[in-house]
Amino acid sequence: MIKYLLKILFLFITVYSFGNKYDFIVAKDGSGDFTTIQEAINAIPDFRKVTTSVFIKEGIYKEKLILPASKTNVVFIGENVEKTILTYDDFASKKNRFGEEMGTTGSSSFFIFGDDFTAVNITFKNSSGPVGQAVAVRIDGDRIAFKNCRFLGFQDTLYPHGEKSHQYYKNCYIEGTVDFIFGWSTALFEDCTIFCKDHGYITAPSTLEETKFGFVFLNCKITGNAPDASFYLGRPWRSFGKSVFINCELGNHIKPEGWHNWNDPEKEKTAFFAEYNNYGPGANIKERVKWVHLLTEEEYKIYTPVNILGDWINSEKLTEIRKN
Repeated sequence: MIKYLLKILFLFITVYSFGNKYDFIVAKDGSGDFTTIQEAINAIPDFRKVTTSVFIKEGIYKEKLILPASKTNVVFIGENVEKTILTYDDFASKKNRFGEEMGTTGSSSFFIFGDDFTAVNITFKNSSGPVGQAVAVRIDGDRIAFKNCRFLGFQDTLYPHGEKSHQYYKNCYIEGTVDFIFGWSTALFEDCTIFCKDHGYITAPSTLEETKFGFVFLNCKITGNAPDASFYLGRPWRSFGKSVFINCELGNHIKPEGWHNWNDPEKEKTAFFAEYNNYGPGANIKERVKWVHLLTEEEYKIYTPVNILGDWINSEKLTEIRKN
């Protein structure tokens, strides 16, 4: 009963936050404006200056989706996070019609190129299974936000790709195996659950040297069903990769050494991997690699949402997302 009431409350808050009238409704049963999500995306006017809200009813939508750069200020709101599922099943080694491998980028189920996209209460999935690189969502647009969303997959689940992209994840669930959060973007994960499967690496940042922040995990729960000491917090995909875990609960599946250099000692000099005030069985720093940065209290103070993501985090839309 309590769980049901919480769902109703969340839906009410979502409607209140984005307005109680949606511009489009997507429903597989034909009760909305469209039966597919791509149809709804295509119907959005290019470079619209106000928000276009799309309500997506429960259902499994098997579509390879593209939100073009011309579709800005779009909000997707799912009816039920566990039953509103956007999925596709491509993977890197899968052949296209010309007999060529699709590659990691080509495997993506959803490409987000438009700026100012927000998703609430939706599951994003790559359903190909444990077949190597298989991306659920690749993000290039700037000022992208997800709240109460799930990202499901195995290797390379979530691809924050855009070098200049700023992304915010609130109360989200992200699962995977090897390098399942990877890319160039600046991304803040707040109050999220990171679920580790089998064995691997949580992050594989490729942050540019001039980018101050890479992936920052704040007050997250790092859990999973992986064996003890089977996961690294991260490894640098590119030389200046940056990942920081702050006030996070780390499970016993985290390796005592914590971090990996991708078999390149030179990256130990350039990558920035840091921790502060983590707790749980995987948070013991005694056996951490020597090149990890253990933040001082003064250093920790710069890791505020506004420093990481800029004034966008204080916008009306983001303020609503953060407080509810």
